[in-house]
Amino acid sequence: MALTPLTRVQQATILALVEARRLDVVPADLARATSFLRQAEERLTQLPLLTSVVVRYGIAYDACHDVGEALLAAYGFRTTNGPGQHEALGRYLRAIFDKPPAERAAREFDRLRRARNQDRYEAKPVGAAATEKAEQVARMLFEAAVVRVAP
Repeated sequence: MALTPLTRVQQATILALVEARRLDVVPADLARATSFLRQAEERLTQLPLLTSVVVRYGIAYDACHDVGEALLAAYGFRTTNGPGQHEALGRYLRAIFDKPPAERAAREFDRLRRARNQDRYEAKPVGAAATEKAEQVARMLFEAAVVRVAP
């Protein structure tokens, strides 16, 4: 497995997340990274089979999250325990994907997170357009991650 090295800017951004206690440094685990990427891929392949907009959104969001977990594992990080883990994951994705087109998808992850929270905690369901966007973001993040963590 070939892992794309982090640039100095990426390293500095991630170090700031570690210093802010949003991420912990752990041993890199490429097997775990591969497992999360497979999980994301399976979720993505199931999306066309689903008819519920809300369920599709949740699965697409989970695929995005799996991509983030894969990249954390690959580079030797994890989110710290407690509230704000998904927000920290979004910051990490923005650090890793700092060039278009994946940069846009990484920024979009935070919007997906907020919409997911509204659906889950405020009973404000997402619509078809938000679900379509979530699916596009998930596919873009997955494709970009596969390039960074080449088998």
